[in-house]
Amino acid sequence: MTSPKSGPPKALLIGLFTVLVGGAVAGSFVLGRRSGSSGDGGGTVTNLMGDERKGPPSAGASAEGMPEPSMTELEVPGTAAPSALWVDVYRPGKVRDALAANAWLRDQLQKPLGQGFVGAWAAFFGSTGEDLQAGFKGAVLDLFAGQLLDTPFRVTWFGGDARSSTPAFILPNPGRAATSAYDALDGVASRGGMTAQHCPGGGHADAYEMKRWLVAEQTLWAGRLADRLVLARHPVAVLHGLCAELPELKPTDGVDVELGYDADAYGREVQLLSSVLGLAPGTRLQFGVTANQLVPRGIASKLMDGPARLDTAPLSDDLLKLVPEDTPVLLAFQLKLPESLAPETLKEYWEEDGGKGPTRTRQVAMVWTPRGDALMPVELAVLWGSPEDAVALNGLFSQGFNKLVRATHCNHVVLASSEAELERLRKACAGQLPNMLSAAGPVVAGLRQPTSVAFGVNTGRLLSGLTLDGYLSEFRVSRKAPMPSAPPPEIDVARRDLESLPYLGLRGTVQGDSLVPGGFGS
Repeated sequence: MTSPKSGPPKALLIGLFTVLVGGAVAGSFVLGRRSGSSGDGGGTVTNLMGDERKGPPSAGASAEGMPEPSMTELEVPGTAAPSALWVDVYRPGKVRDALAANAWLRDQLQKPLGQGFVGAWAAFFGSTGEDLQAGFKGAVLDLFAGQLLDTPFRVTWFGGDARSSTPAFILPNPGRAATSAYDALDGVASRGGMTAQHCPGGGHADAYEMKRWLVAEQTLWAGRLADRLVLARHPVAVLHGLCAELPELKPTDGVDVELGYDADAYGREVQLLSSVLGLAPGTRLQFGVTANQLVPRGIASKLMDGPARLDTAPLSDDLLKLVPEDTPVLLAFQLKLPESLAPETLKEYWEEDGGKGPTRTRQVAMVWTPRGDALMPVELAVLWGSPEDAVALNGLFSQGFNKLVRATHCNHVVLASSEAELERLRKACAGQLPNMLSAAGPVVAGLRQPTSVAFGVNTGRLLSGLTLDGYLSEFRVSRKAPMPSAPPPEIDVARRDLESLPYLGLRGTVQGDSLVPGGFGS
């Protein structure tokens, strides 16, 4: 076994980040409120949060002076890209209304933080039918939210190169309202496009057409088949969406948004972790919308055939004492393993679906601080709740490119990516830093519930750290351009605003051949 290279599953973190941030940002201009507009040139336009304003169009997109539309041939990728990550929005109207009524989001959209996220797309979605001399009234935003995306849809990130990894919106079996909205925008915004004679990899030989929509100098690509509509920033992503297996969106009670991932698309580490935990393909993170907020519902999954590899128990106070309270990402599980961790025993255990000898449950956790720049060092630690396994763990984690430093704190073997990370955990255990026992009461109570897999995200700490990393990554440090001693005030303000976001916790508890979901948070 090699030392882990990237911590908890990237898909889980990326997916959760997308639901929280991408959902909020995209929701601010895609899932906005319905509105109308008067027929005169000034008109009444509903802004992103549903408030009316008077005056001339501010995001006017004129069709005058545009190049003549033309169609060109797309260079089709030689292989089909898998759906690596997807977010299913089962109740768009409910999500839209919650975003529009969320006080924090309303406030942020007036500040540099929100304006930076929305960026130039405010002009695209703020343009009106009058601006475009179209057959619809109101903003493009309202056309999307009120008709095009008013039924269940999926947002998919495909694996592969950067062209296909931009998200694609897939609307299965669109109704009359969605197709009418598509036609209305296509009639005024279409500026040529691209064609493909077959799907990536050569499958499904047919003629596919990707339309280029241009509004306010922003381009969106669109494709349409009898059974779906697809929208994306790149034509290759649209083609993948047209050729992908059509999603079946079946909502369950209390679940308004669901995130799924394909472990095979994320490399050996995620595949290995899913296999070790015995999670079958189709694992989902589930969320609901309550009181204008996104709330965690839990982790749902089928388990692989054979003996269960997960047990059920609450996280120990020793573990909660060891984990710093500001840890961005925590993944913990109750793992059944052979009594002996000798390599030959483990090999037999995995190859024979449980082996023949006795097993014992180990509490294992990973703490991870994701960085906003690939050049920054990894900040990761594995916490093993059975100190008697220390010698065996030294052998298991002695290989691999990333060497881990080791110590024993709070009755856990700690294998950390750096001395600094190890010291941070030591201080939490010693009470010199706030630990998870100091977290909000509902968070501590949620972590103490019997669980098989627990996944916690301190969204405020996570996004605040990524914001600072992103700002610093823009600097190319040299003698003439030293690293700034402190970020500018607007970055500090944005970080403080982000740090007010809640802690989200999801858990799954083994019951029969499935994980039963449960959620908690601050």
